[in-house]
Amino acid sequence: MSVHDLRPAGEPSTWGARHAHDPTVVRDDDGMYYMFSTDAVANSENIPAGVHIRTSRDLVIWHFTGTAFDGVPRPARDWSGATGLWAPEVVRWPGAGWHMYYSASTFGSNTSAIGLATAPHPSGPWQDRGLVVATRSGVNTQNAIDAAITFGADGAPWLTYGSFFSGIYTLPLDPASGRPLQEGDLGSLIARRHPSVEGALEGAFIMYRPDQDRYMLFASYDSLFNSYNLRVAAADHITGPYRDVRGLSMTDLEAPPASIGTKVLGSHRFDGATGWLAPGHNSVLTQDGPDGGEEHFLVHHVRFADDPSQHIVQLRRLFFNAAGWPVVSPQPYAGREREVLGSAQQLSGRWRVVRFDPDSTDLVDAVPLELESDSHEPFDGGPAAVRLRADGLDLDAVVFGSWDWSRGEAALSFSGIDRHGVAWCGTKGA
Repeated sequence: MSVHDLRPAGEPSTWGARHAHDPTVVRDDDGMYYMFSTDAVANSENIPAGVHIRTSRDLVIWHFTGTAFDGVPRPARDWSGATGLWAPEVVRWPGAGWHMYYSASTFGSNTSAIGLATAPHPSGPWQDRGLVVATRSGVNTQNAIDAAITFGADGAPWLTYGSFFSGIYTLPLDPASGRPLQEGDLGSLIARRHPSVEGALEGAFIMYRPDQDRYMLFASYDSLFNSYNLRVAAADHITGPYRDVRGLSMTDLEAPPASIGTKVLGSHRFDGATGWLAPGHNSVLTQDGPDGGEEHFLVHHVRFADDPSQHIVQLRRLFFNAAGWPVVSPQPYAGREREVLGSAQQLSGRWRVVRFDPDSTDLVDAVPLELESDSHEPFDGGPAAVRLRADGLDLDAVVFGSWDWSRGEAALSFSGIDRHGVAWCGTKGA
């Protein structure tokens, strides 16, 4: 499907990866990928409720296959008044098939609930198991939405959740039941933002990195309507403290709100082509790569800059630079075969680059920049950790093969972080 192929919401069978929010992707044993997402589509009628499900064989072409439930399960509906389900998190549960943690709420309220459902297979049948965390307006400061599951260093499961209101929380789960170890536990605070920006923080996802014995927190800042951007921070323990590249804590209310969290993806555009607006609410798909090691994909939704009512899910390559920080491809994933470079290329030369200014939520146009590398060997696709430099700029980066969407060809791309903790990315070519 062309990324420019926009039709009205219409029949779900025509959607592909469009009209999806808050996505997570899992892979079943037979190689089929399943995407689960929020079941709301703005300005559309007759959209089925109950968690949307799509399937794919290649992470590029997606087919809508229906919903996990016939509407909102009754316990969640009775608690929250929700007419749809948000932000499903689906994980393989050790020895017990699959677990889904879904959110039920109404916009602007923290009378919310996270429910649990189980299934023997990602395609279902999904059986609702009731509520696991619930919050109520006027009683709790937390907001029980946007669940994410992390299996920690010892293999124990944790539930991370939260949103505007009082921030992001994490709590331990019972490995057998998948419910809180302590009934009624609302968890420990791990991230928040200042009331001056309405506490604009949600969609958290924690990734454990065994090779670093470190936890990576991804979170979406600002407004889902036009200014979402993805920030990261790291901690030695799942309960924090989480600090960004500059060492600022994700619970700090003294520093300027836009300065906290390392911004790794924001609104951007290449060559005047499609502008990608407000990327956010990510998860991470980790799987075995072709070289025997792991490969990672950032899974997120994004809006079209020329029509922000339209959404699409994108996957982007996710790498880790020499210092161990996550960096994100500037190009959406287009399939493994399309990323193969036609010939080896020198790293030094003219690139089109994007700088993700943490103080700005504007859409950034890529600009030309001459970059130099210490390596003078031609590069055939990688990925590889490198240093890229220009006047006053020194990037701890990763270079890799990609598909240049604006020019319709395989190309060399990079993503990295400078000495000030600012992320840059780019694609080779004048």
